[in-house]
Amino acid sequence: MSVAKVTEIIASSNKGFDDAVTKGIKRANKTLKNIKGAWVKDQQVTVSNGKVTEFRVTMKVTFVLKD
Repeated sequence: MSVAKVTEIIASSNKGFDDAVTKGIKRANKTLKNIKGAWVKDQQVTVSNGKVTEFRVTMKVTFVLKD
């Protein structure tokens, strides 16, 4: 029987939400092993002088614990 854990992370990008998700999973994979999925809980943008300067996502990442 497998046991999974969920952790929340925040990642950002100046390109877009998809890029923020990709960067977040790539970075999480350095520390968390056996990542099986992620759920984007929230999306936010930072605005400066009327322009979007940063895309930010809050994700819940699911990974399976080792036996």
